[in-house]
Amino acid sequence: MSKVWFVGAGPGDPDLITVKGRDLIARADAILFAGSLVSEAATRWARDDCVIADSKGMTLEEIVAWLIEQAEADKTVIRLQTGDPGLYGALIEMVQPLDAAGIDIGVVPGVSSAMASAAAGVESLTLPEVTQTVILTRIEGRTPMPEGESIEELAVHHCTLCLFLSISLLKKVQQALLDAGWSPEAPVLVVHKASWPGEEKIIRGTISDIRDKCKQEKINSQAMIIASPTLGARQWPELKRSKLYDASFSHRFRKGVKAAP
Repeated sequence: MSKVWFVGAGPGDPDLITVKGRDLIARADAILFAGSLVSEAATRWARDDCVIADSKGMTLEEIVAWLIEQAEADKTVIRLQTGDPGLYGALIEMVQPLDAAGIDIGVVPGVSSAMASAAAGVESLTLPEVTQTVILTRIEGRTPMPEGESIEELAVHHCTLCLFLSISLLKKVQQALLDAGWSPEAPVLVVHKASWPGEEKIIRGTISDIRDKCKQEKINSQAMIIASPTLGARQWPELKRSKLYDASFSHRFRKGVKAAP
């Protein structure tokens, strides 16, 4: 029976695809990958007779038509998407016409570039008593933001912000953070092509100088911007430690021991 699988290819490194995603690629009859963002190396597990196509020049309607055509031939079809299909992936726009055509759907999650960027920088997006909240968002560009979701409004929480699809509007990001009360010296991490072998670039700076640093490195696409009070914690002389691993903390696997008075 035919089925269309939406598979998250991960952030760039083909080895960061899930085992389930890799196994589906190995038995797929047809694969449509987002070539503008997904490395073709992610299809390396496909069979020699698998039909493989690149969607970078296709419209949404052409993508859907291709998926339906392959699925109607009683094939196992994969739409291979960057990161995770449910995050900035136009998933529902593609699923609705497939539903209307009576085609079975499956979704396999993938590693987001937000997580890969934090890993590249050896950063934690949350720290005890610093921030416990991560906001995944973007600056307003051609796609308008819903009411209440401007960067200025979200940034007032002073938690971790992971900004997708925003590197070309970095000047607006800088101003939004400043308008929300962030210090010009607050740290910012930009990672270009996180995890892509031989292509990853890590740029560290502050709100005031990160744009100039990115311009020097010619970073204007495929980059994650992270602004967070946790950045640089690896070099902090003191940290608030997690209660979970504190010797005095009890949980179902360990009984806490109180410190001697």
